Amino acid sequence: MVANDSVLQALQAVIDPNTGKDFVSTKSVKHLEVTGGDVSFDIELGYPAKSQIPALRRALIAAAKGVPGVENVSVNLRTVVVPHAVQRGVALMPGVKNIVAVASGKGGVGKSTTAVNLALALAAEGASVGLLDADIYGPSQPLMMGIDARPVSDDGKTMEPLENYGVQVMSIGFLVGQDEAMVWRGPMAVQALEQLLRQTNWRDLDYLIIDMPPGTGDIQLTLSQRVPMTGAVIVTTPQDIALLDAKKGIKMFEKVAVPILGIVENMAVHVCSNCGHVEHIFGQNGGKNMAAEYQMDYLGGLPLDINIRLQADNGRPTVVADPDGDVAMMYKDIARKVAVAIAGKNRDFSSKFPTITVSANT
Repeated sequence: MVANDSVLQALQAVIDPNTGKDFVSTKSVKHLEVTGGDVSFDIELGYPAKSQIPALRRALIAAAKGVPGVENVSVNLRTVVVPHAVQRGVALMPGVKNIVAVASGKGGVGKSTTAVNLALALAAEGASVGLLDADIYGPSQPLMMGIDARPVSDDGKTMEPLENYGVQVMSIGFLVGQDEAMVWRGPMAVQALEQLLRQTNWRDLDYLIIDMPPGTGDIQLTLSQRVPMTGAVIVTTPQDIALLDAKKGIKMFEKVAVPILGIVENMAVHVCSNCGHVEHIFGQNGGKNMAAEYQMDYLGGLPLDINIRLQADNGRPTVVADPDGDVAMMYKDIARKVAVAIAGKNRDFSSKFPTITVSANT
């Protein structure tokens, strides 16, 4: 007769490639049942990993079948993304479990391109994802996401997000003309952003990616204080001037108690499409060294590639245009690291708390 403990001991040999831990010690094995020679169990992942599930299933089945007496193994791998802790005193948003800010200290480092591909990569891995374009003065997500429409309101109070490639999207660019300049002062821009965020009917999102405006001014600071953020991703290039501004972005998030999930080094290397010559146009390992200096995760480096720009300009970002290509795989790897980092953080249990009403005795 096969014992449950024997199966669990065998499953401990299977290591999650994303966390480096086995599924038993992390309590990911659920509903283990052993009936004669038949074994069935669930594996509950706290992050989306659709592309890795077949390989994980094979490894788990092989491990279980290594137990004497086991003949048939049934494994169900499922993703359960839960809300995680945000800044103290900031309530979670309805319909949104985790909010991730993608930020940079300055413009021109590829932050918006990184944000859109990060959102698309999370969606490709099986998550429910939204994308908020928070750049009031220079919205770019409508173009990158290939959406040319205006949002509608079904109830007269909230706007329905527009959608493409399986991602829910909202941007001020959907509400104004392409050539219309937003000549607004900071407080007005902040108010508009909060309306876009809170008056959009986000539908059961695992992750909402916010493409933050560049810089560390009033708008960025106010958003970081008022929006319940699970964490932030810093995008930089290896260039010294970009690194200086990226450090300011890190300090801003530290002041408002938003954890940094990691650093993305964009335009890290250029490979000539004609001769294959490798050149570090903006410097080498600047983002990696900064991550080490601040003891933060280095999420990955992305190349300076003309196709990334062309694909985004055509409304089909790299993860959609070339999903199996090398660059798309880099974006997916970065997205998975972000999701795993979130899964490892403290959960938010505020929704579990009872509502207490105090009334005077009469």
